[in-house]
Amino acid sequence: MAASSNDKAGRWSKFPPSDLILSGDSADVYFHRTIDILKKEQINPVVVMEVFPNGSGLVCGMNEALALLDRVLPKNNREVWALSDGDPVTAKEVALRIKAPYQSFGLYETAMCGILAHSTGWATAARECAQAAGQIPCISFGARHVHPFVSGRMDYAALVGGCKGCSSVEGARLADIEPSGTMPHALIIVMGDTVKATLAFDKHIDAGVSRVSLVDTFKDEAEESLRVAAALGKKLKAVRLDTPVERGRVTAELVKEVRARLDQVGHSDVDVFVSGGITPDRIRYFIELGAPVAGFGIGSYISGAKPIDYTADLHEIDGKPVAKRGRIPGITENPRLKRVM
Repeated sequence: MAASSNDKAGRWSKFPPSDLILSGDSADVYFHRTIDILKKEQINPVVVMEVFPNGSGLVCGMNEALALLDRVLPKNNREVWALSDGDPVTAKEVALRIKAPYQSFGLYETAMCGILAHSTGWATAARECAQAAGQIPCISFGARHVHPFVSGRMDYAALVGGCKGCSSVEGARLADIEPSGTMPHALIIVMGDTVKATLAFDKHIDAGVSRVSLVDTFKDEAEESLRVAAALGKKLKAVRLDTPVERGRVTAELVKEVRARLDQVGHSDVDVFVSGGITPDRIRYFIELGAPVAGFGIGSYISGAKPIDYTADLHEIDGKPVAKRGRIPGITENPRLKRVM
């Protein structure tokens, strides 16, 4: 049974295909030529296309791909089966099957594969971080490492993979959460002092936003932590350590020192959040050494994740099994697929 209109509205409406995609400007040019030839030859068979990844991972981008298909496929002549965002997928497993007239969607093979490839890569990397962190929350901070056209999609994929928050406004909107973030070094540098900047943050930013102070800009991290804790008192939720590599970056020993210093003066309720070059190995390093980290901010490990390539193959033409050499003709069975259109 196809998905209901309410179901589609909930999952797909946040991913309307852009004019760039619908026009085919993002497509490989040979698909334009293919559609042009078939139109002039008046050839438009009903085909079955199967889309599968070339490596294992966590499916993501499917809602966006389905939003595109919902827009372009004829409503009275289409059948679509798919895995869902967040489903595990193995190499060569069919994640998406489309049955419709070829001319209605052939131009969009490039877009569908690209959407799934990048999103699955991001989600899979996020899952690696979340699994390493266990109960410690991970926040996606990688928006600055990707093109702004895709930063929201990247953050959404990170949330699908297990991150508990993200920094970009669009990514948070796609996941129905509030964006996460503290303050940049720029605010502190412009205002000239960490405490002054933190107090200004507290004065002007909505009370519902957690007060988290960045404490590595001008002074020793432990000293800055004590200063902002004294200034904000019970309002301070956490301090964030983001020490750059030029200063030895954040270490387990530094986290332990900041925690001990805060505890000594009665600020045991102030958490210590760590960011800067965080990877699954770094997460395990902090955990194995007993560093009391309350949360990890993860950037380029997720944003720079290698895409998990997807391939799209035709397996049926007007009911006749077909395939290119090396592939088995006909529909590839996958009982995990669900009918969505």
